[in-house]
Amino acid sequence: MKLSIAIADTKALASAFVVFRGFEKFIPKAAQLGYDGVELALKRVDEINEAKLATLLSENSIEVSCISTGQVYADSGLRLTHPKKASRDEVISIFKEFIDLAETYGKLVNIGRVRGAIGDRNRGDVEDLFIEVITELCEYADPKGVTLILEPVNRYECDFINTVEEGVALLNKVQASNLKLLPDVFHMNIEEDKIGKSIIQNIDHIKYLHFADSNRLAPGQGHTDFKEIFDSIQSSGYDGWISLEILPRPNPEVAAKQAIDFLLPLMKQYEAYNLTHGK
Repeated sequence: MKLSIAIADTKALASAFVVFRGFEKFIPKAAQLGYDGVELALKRVDEINEAKLATLLSENSIEVSCISTGQVYADSGLRLTHPKKASRDEVISIFKEFIDLAETYGKLVNIGRVRGAIGDRNRGDVEDLFIEVITELCEYADPKGVTLILEPVNRYECDFINTVEEGVALLNKVQASNLKLLPDVFHMNIEEDKIGKSIIQNIDHIKYLHFADSNRLAPGQGHTDFKEIFDSIQSSGYDGWISLEILPRPNPEVAAKQAIDFLLPLMKQYEAYNLTHGK
């Protein structure tokens, strides 16, 4: 199990749920703090220079955990289920570029609110559009070894796929081996009866986890029961990435340090348990 933190370009939107802004400055900082990886929050692939990225990763012995795409929607309103085909085609093109980048860096591309909302449309029609578009993207990503990870988002931010169970139901309709789930415990705290129970029941579909406390601050700063979450991770045998998608308060470096100082002891307990029990 590895720990990652979200980083965006210096020109990222103020609303972006990232801790750091600026790849050249903060990829080394993330490594210095002890993170294993960085989640790249991008609007377009041209925000990142691949040659510089490769150097930064190599020099700091750190990985890319995932390509995050929330800003595609927030920046321009583009979404995978847009009623206009031209708009869908535009976001499909953007996602294919992300998939190309992920082939080398991270092998994962997330899908959050960019999937679109239902609004006043028929739910079945929106779902059909999503299945059509995501099938095309999964087919494009498959030979590159890239997995798309769908993130359930709470009802106050999106009206399409709020719970892990709804995400699983949609995955079952798509039937693509490289489409998985990215549960975010911030959203789960709103939508799920028990976060840990949901993780255990749906572990076969879970590829990646987002962590934030109940107030979107660093874990340990709110009332989310992270012991219960780690107990479920331990029970389910999850061994993927945990990525921090938190508000940079009181400031980015303090938030990043609060998060890792709180989580590392829990992760070490988990690792010690696995070693003791031969897992």
